[in-house]
Amino acid sequence: MTTGKINVSVENIFPLIKKFLYSDHEIFLRELVSNATDATLKLKHLTSIGEAKVEYGNPIIEVKIDKEGKKIHLIDQGLGMTAEEVEKYINQVAFSGAEEFLEKYKDSAKDSGIIGHFGLGFYSAFMVAEKVEIITKSYKEEPAAHWTCDGSPEFTLEPHDKTDRGTEIILHIAEDSLEFLEEYRIRELLTKYNKFMPVPIKFGTKKEALPKPDDAPEDYKTEYQDVDNIINNPNPAWTKQPVDLTDEDYKNFYRELYPMQFEEPLFNIHLNVDYPFNLTGILYFPKMSADLQLQKDKIQLYQNQVYVTDNVEGIVPEFLGMLKGVIDSPDIPLNVSRSYLQADGNVKKISNYITRKVADKLKSLFNENREDFEKKWNDIKIVLEYGMLSEPKFYEKAGDFVLYPSVDDKYYTLAELKEAITANQTDKNGKLVVLYASNKDAQHGYIEIAKDKGYEVILLDSPIVSHLIQKLESDNENLTFTRVDSDHIDRLIQKEDTQISKLSDEESSQLKTVLEEIVPKANYSVQLEPMDSTAAPFIITQPEFMRRMKEMSQTGGGGMFGMGNFPEMYNLVVNTNSDLATTILNTSDKSAQESLVKQALDLAKISQGLLKGEELTAFVKRSFELIK
Repeated sequence: MTTGKINVSVENIFPLIKKFLYSDHEIFLRELVSNATDATLKLKHLTSIGEAKVEYGNPIIEVKIDKEGKKIHLIDQGLGMTAEEVEKYINQVAFSGAEEFLEKYKDSAKDSGIIGHFGLGFYSAFMVAEKVEIITKSYKEEPAAHWTCDGSPEFTLEPHDKTDRGTEIILHIAEDSLEFLEEYRIRELLTKYNKFMPVPIKFGTKKEALPKPDDAPEDYKTEYQDVDNIINNPNPAWTKQPVDLTDEDYKNFYRELYPMQFEEPLFNIHLNVDYPFNLTGILYFPKMSADLQLQKDKIQLYQNQVYVTDNVEGIVPEFLGMLKGVIDSPDIPLNVSRSYLQADGNVKKISNYITRKVADKLKSLFNENREDFEKKWNDIKIVLEYGMLSEPKFYEKAGDFVLYPSVDDKYYTLAELKEAITANQTDKNGKLVVLYASNKDAQHGYIEIAKDKGYEVILLDSPIVSHLIQKLESDNENLTFTRVDSDHIDRLIQKEDTQISKLSDEESSQLKTVLEEIVPKANYSVQLEPMDSTAAPFIITQPEFMRRMKEMSQTGGGGMFGMGNFPEMYNLVVNTNSDLATTILNTSDKSAQESLVKQALDLAKISQGLLKGEELTAFVKRSFELIK
């Protein structure tokens, strides 16, 4: 037996490991299972190139809990270690076995799936254990070795009678970590971190029904046998080629990732690139709601099938943070800070690649089955509109598949929309005016007036629409977006022909004075306009610029400080050619005149959804009085 001190530069590394190396104690299991996977894959590689003259077989990794003895066992059937290798790799922490192995076999080991980034991973065991034992037998013809360390720099190393190849690590769990002796806790960790590791992981047994014999009697009782409970799927969908997967395979994998998710994904995007970096994965578009905040941290990041995090900020473009799925890349370091990730050149390239790949997939879905794409539009638009605003590379490609639906459910690309409305919706200054509604019900009256003129009205109802149309206007010369309730119809798209007013200038001035005495100045600016005599007498509009700036400041940005708290200002447009305008002007009884104006204003407010609370109650009461 030999004893000695572990060769580390710090007198006692263990308190440091416990305190600083990993912020989260639970990842000891991830590290140890990853090392066992590493040892197994190394053996697979050495047998495949003829260097290890042993049978690889069907190795598994087993995790066992001994609650009575307060121990956890991790057993692998990998390449094992000789006493000399234990001395080198375990005692001299400065060496990383995986790195040296990769260096030696770098040409032939490229595809062997070796993790190789774990370095000090083994020592994470001391975060939860007061003593750690390693019993290991190498694939080489050498005796097994038994290493023991109690968390101080002293260790013992002696021969052992283990005869089967591989390594067993025994953790004697410390008093402050007894939670890890609970079966549910270990199952939870294996499911979280090791669900897709490339070597089968056994955790206990489960009962499996035996097939019913053909000649079974009617009262046959199903018989069961105990089988290994394999907790992981070593060959998840993202490790396969897209051509080998069906739609059903993708849906099944989605259910495997999100067992509590009951809605099917709309479609998926399979990522597969090996140059200039390595990346595989599957992203899913779930059904979206209009709330931008609700779905973050749903994409899981793996490194060689080892779970790392579901906080993928910086790796996945921000607008895709609402998607679900998996990204796996050996080029993303495991235990690093966010700022490091964001500054890493590979990570930026990965983010750009994902943006491009998503845009290409959307374009092909649009081209292959436009009808289906249109049906899904409302469930995905929030992501795409956000992408247009936040990612210039995505914006460049968005014209090929981003849609602008009309209030009658007709879908246009921007180019198609321009073509459809040019003839009828170009104003006298040569500007193409896109009329839009943000709420079909609330703006129904305004939409109908526009449609009566033969105008097309687009429905843009996401919370970031003000920002989006601002960008579209700045990038498309002579194109302007105007909400359908932002002015009366003849001023929305100004043509050459102007209506003549029935009222003289003097009468108009008189009417304006009457109205301004009754209509609240704080919220309404009175405008007199000669319109068609069949048009509504009173129309409430909200100036496009003011409303847009207010909306933009409420959803971030907008350029005008404090607009979010700005009082709501509306225009009250009074049709001087209406019978009501003449009646108000000719009513000499002040109180009757005031009643007419208030009733007309309330009716106009109703059409904009502005009549609420006390005002609405008073209006209803007054209306009943009129029809007694």
